[in-house]
Amino acid sequence: MARIRVLIVDDSAFMRKLISDFLSEHPEIEVIGTARNGEDALKKYRETHPDVITLDVEMPKLNGLEVLKIIMQERPLPVVMLSSTTKEGADTTLQAIQAGAVDFVAKPSGSISIDLHKVKTELIEKVLSASKANLSKLSSQQEARTAGMAINTSTQPEKNSAKLFGKRFSPEAKKIVCIGTSTGGPRALQQVLTSLPKDIGVPLLVVQHMPPGFTKSLAARLDSLSSITVKEAEDGELLQKGTAYIAPGGFHLEVKNVGPSLAVRLSQAPPRNGHRPSVDVMFESVSAIKNYSKVAVVMTGMGADGSRGLIEMKKNGNVKAIAESQDSSIVFGMPKAAIATNMVDDVANVEHIAETIMNYI
Repeated sequence: MARIRVLIVDDSAFMRKLISDFLSEHPEIEVIGTARNGEDALKKYRETHPDVITLDVEMPKLNGLEVLKIIMQERPLPVVMLSSTTKEGADTTLQAIQAGAVDFVAKPSGSISIDLHKVKTELIEKVLSASKANLSKLSSQQEARTAGMAINTSTQPEKNSAKLFGKRFSPEAKKIVCIGTSTGGPRALQQVLTSLPKDIGVPLLVVQHMPPGFTKSLAARLDSLSSITVKEAEDGELLQKGTAYIAPGGFHLEVKNVGPSLAVRLSQAPPRNGHRPSVDVMFESVSAIKNYSKVAVVMTGMGADGSRGLIEMKKNGNVKAIAESQDSSIVFGMPKAAIATNMVDDVANVEHIAETIMNYI
C-alpha cells in the first residue's frame, strides 16, 4: 500500500525535526520534505507534489494563511494547520479552515512547543484523516464563497419536504436541537446555522471537537454571520430560544432542569472517545430530559462520536435524527457511524440540513 507523502512546513528547525520524527514513526506516513517559510513551502509543494501538508500558521515572508490560499487556487490538497492558542492564532486558524484547510492541531505551548509530544497522537490521526478528506467538496464550497453565492436551501427536492411532512412534532411540544461535528465542522456549522431563521423558536446545543481557546472565536465568527445568536456556552446559563450554545473546548456540554427551564452544565469529566467535548455525552444528557421533542444532527467528522448517544436518545423519547450525507461530508466517519445504528431518519447534504431541521420543528 502506498504511503501518505507529507510535506512539513514550519519556521522552526526544532519543530520541523519534531514533527518529522513523530510522523515518520507511523508505517503509513512518509515525510518527503520540510520547508522553513512560506516561499520555501510553495517551492517544495510544486516540486514534490505531496499528499498532505502540515502548515504552520505563523511564519515570516508568507504566513500559513497566505500559503494556504495560493495552494487552494493552484492545486488543492489536504492541509493540516499547526497553530498557537492565542486569540490571534485561533482567529487565523478559523480563517484557514474557511479557506480550505481540512483540520488543525493546536501547539501546546506556543510557536516552539518542546512539549509537542502531548499532541503527537492527534497530529498523526489528523494527517491520516486529512489524506482521506473529500477535497472535491472543499473545492466546491470554496468556489461558491469566492463567487459570493448564497446557500439556497430551496433547491432541496420537493419530495423530501413531502416525505418529512408527516413527521413534524406537534406545535405545542417543547423542542431542542443538538448538533455534533468534528473534522470539517466549522464550515458545515456555518452553512447550517446561517440558514436558520431568527425566529426558529428553539435552543440549539452544539459540540464541535476543538481544543480550549478556539471555540470562543468560532462562536463569535458564526454569531456575526447568523440571524440566530451563537455563543460559547457558560455553566449555569438558562437556554434561550433562537440561541446556539457551542461547547467550550475542554468541557463536556450537558443540560439540566432548573424549574420549568433548561440550563447549561459544563463538566470536565474524563474525555469520551478521546474527546472533551463529546457528542455522545451531550446526546446522553439530552436523552434524560423529559417532555421535550428533540432533533439530533450528526455532521462531518472522523470517528464514531455521537452514535452511542443517538441510540440513548432514541430509547428515551421523541427524537428525529439527521445525518450529513457522504456526498457533502469532508470526512464521512461520524455520520456513517450514526447511519449504521439504523436510528437516523434523514440523510441530507449539508446545504439541506437547516431546511430538514425546520421541517421537523
